Amino acid sequence: MTQAHDSARLAGLGTEAVRPDLSDLDERSTADLVRLAIDEHHAVDAALEQAAPALEAAVDAVSARMRRGGRLVYLGAGTPGRLAALDAAECPPTYGTDPDLVVAVVAGGAVGVARSTEHSEDEGDAAVAALEELAITDADSVVGVTASGRTPYVVEGLRAAGAAGALTVSIANNEGAESSSVADIAIETPTGPELVAGSTRLKAGTAQKIVLNALSTLVMVRLGKTFGNLMVDVVPGNEKLRDRGRRIVEAATGATAEASSAALEAADGSVKVAVVMLLAGVPAADAVRRLADGRSVREALAVP
Repeated sequence: MTQAHDSARLAGLGTEAVRPDLSDLDERSTADLVRLAIDEHHAVDAALEQAAPALEAAVDAVSARMRRGGRLVYLGAGTPGRLAALDAAECPPTYGTDPDLVVAVVAGGAVGVARSTEHSEDEGDAAVAALEELAITDADSVVGVTASGRTPYVVEGLRAAGAAGALTVSIANNEGAESSSVADIAIETPTGPELVAGSTRLKAGTAQKIVLNALSTLVMVRLGKTFGNLMVDVVPGNEKLRDRGRRIVEAATGATAEASSAALEAADGSVKVAVVMLLAGVPAADAVRRLADGRSVREALAVP
């Protein structure tokens, strides 16, 4: 593909389009600008509605692989990569997952997470090498995030992941994206032209964050990391979370604050163990036995 052809294709993307009606953007009042910014994000809702069936398919497929011991691996560059890194970082404290279970591979590595390394998004070979280092297998799920849908780092990474037998999912903000064509599941949220032309950290970034958060959250629900809507695998790493853990035990069991605190102490701080102790009326060791092999609270309560 010639550089001119690739440039023309990039310019034709909805996320790259320039809105003529906003040619006076820098001359408008702050009140107008705030209203514009808020109204712009209404387009995200419509884009997410369109993507709902694909997101549903991704949740089921990813959780099925993770039940087999697979990992959820995010792949991205620039803003999408940093959003993916944020989502991955939040899974261990929220759902008690191993830090290696949900990981983000970001163009530019650790430097690319902290600051812009725009050239690295063109380095498809680097994505392939990073995935090889992770030793991707057919149990894993690799989710590529790209606003344009043609970022070489993501496209080449998805190709390599697919060749390794992994489930591949593309999240893109344009329809008919190149990344969609190389993925098993294509989640497309066409958010259209941005308030500031080409600045996909705006609407596109919002849609990406919502999809990433929804995907990881719902996968964790499917994996039994919640009891109802309670995060029973939360890691009580600070005073706020210890208080939240106690309140979760209270809400799940109807026990008093004192009984909940006592159960948590006996459970070495594990909210899930404390909930099973109180609901099943068993000691901590028996609750741990019931929860073995990754069982959910509901499954543990059915164990004799």
